[in-house]
Amino acid sequence: MARARMLGLVVVGMLALSASVAKAQDSEGGWLGRNEVSVEGTGFFTKDSQGNAVSQHSTDTGGFVVGYRFHFNRWLAADASYGYARNTQENFTSGGISNVEANVHQATGALVVTIPRRAFRLNPYLLAGAGALVFDPTGNSGGFVAGASSQAKPAFVYGGGVDYRVVRHVSLRIEYRGFVYDRPDFGLAALHSGSTTHAAQPSAGVVFQF
Repeated sequence: MARARMLGLVVVGMLALSASVAKAQDSEGGWLGRNEVSVEGTGFFTKDSQGNAVSQHSTDTGGFVVGYRFHFNRWLAADASYGYARNTQENFTSGGISNVEANVHQATGALVVTIPRRAFRLNPYLLAGAGALVFDPTGNSGGFVAGASSQAKPAFVYGGGVDYRVVRHVSLRIEYRGFVYDRPDFGLAALHSGSTTHAAQPSAGVVFQF
């Protein structure tokens, strides 16, 4: 949890620094900010991994992500997002199979670079940032291991997408985000693989600009 808090402070500092830079640029160049709120449905697909004689697989699942984005100018923005999904972390050890069903919460901050000029109402962008994934066991029968506890893992996030403007203040969005993070062990030494994995999150939804 201490690592997650530290990473969160870094993200906040990064966004604050960007805001300060953008404010100075605004006074010089007359750039105007723009707000966005987005709601998207997602897929969540995690790469298999292994280490310390533990093989791990996560079930594919879906969820949602909501975000707020502030445009400092026509090409730079800051993004804050929250996402949710639920999957089962399957752990194969010498002692057998241990399945932990967990709610997966994601909280991330990212900088977004947008191409200023639109073509055919399309507006592509790239993003990179950091945050945390919180794995919270559901305790449901068949997906619970005694002693498993909630665990936060720092994550690096990257990706990109494209917005299609439907009307003046509404766009459709297709996006891809990738997460790189250490596998959760839920505080159990028997499930600790020490491995790093990758989760792919494609999404599609709607964006409101104001």
